[in-house]
Amino acid sequence: MAKKQKFYVVWKGKNPGVYESWEDCLSQIKGIKGAEYKAFSSFQEAKKAYQGNYLDYKGKKDGKGELSSEELLKYGDPNFHSIAVDAASSGNPGIMEYQGVDTKTKKTLFKQGPFKEGTNNVGEFLAIVHGLAFLKQKGSDRVIYSDSRTAMSWVRKKKCNTKLQETAANRPLFELIHRAETWLQNNSYNTPVVKWETKAWGEIPADFGRK
Repeated sequence: MAKKQKFYVVWKGKNPGVYESWEDCLSQIKGIKGAEYKAFSSFQEAKKAYQGNYLDYKGKKDGKGELSSEELLKYGDPNFHSIAVDAASSGNPGIMEYQGVDTKTKKTLFKQGPFKEGTNNVGEFLAIVHGLAFLKQKGSDRVIYSDSRTAMSWVRKKKCNTKLQETAANRPLFELIHRAETWLQNNSYNTPVVKWETKAWGEIPADFGRK
C-alpha cells in the first residue's frame, strides 16, 4: 500500500505556509519557541486551515502528533554516522522484506527478501542483526537506528520472540531467524542500537513507504 501523503501547515515558524513533507515542516519550526503547526490529510484542508487560526485546530484529531519546539531541541538531530534499518510486511503474516541504508544518503547497504509468511517485527529483528554483522565485518564504529522497540528488545535478549508459526512456506525465513539468533549468541559487539525518533525526525530513512 502506498504511503498516504500529508500536508503540514505552519502558522508560526521561520516561513509560515503549507508544506508537503514532515522534513520541510520540521525545518521551519525547529528552534522556534511556541511554534504552531499541524498535519492534514489533504491540500485543501491544509490551505483552508492556514487561512484560519491555529487555536481552531489545536488538539483536534488529524495528522502527526505534535512536539513543542523545546521537545524538538531535546531530541536534537540524528547521528548521521550511522545506518538505518527497517522492514515492511504486506499482511501479518504476509510478504516481508527488510533493508539497511546509509542514514544520510539513503544509499542501500543491504536488502533481503521478499520472504513468504513473515511479519514486520521479524523483519525488524533480522534487519538489526544483519546491520550488526555488517558493521562488525567492516570494523565500523557507526551506530544503528531502528524505529522498532520490540525488535530492539528481542536483539537485547538474543531471541526472536515471535508468535509466528513455522510452515513449509516460511521455512527459509525461520532458517534465517535461527542464524541470526546463533550470531547474537556467538558474537560480541559494541555497536549502539538506537531508537529512531519518528516524531522529531520524520520517517526512518530505511522506510519502504508503505504505511
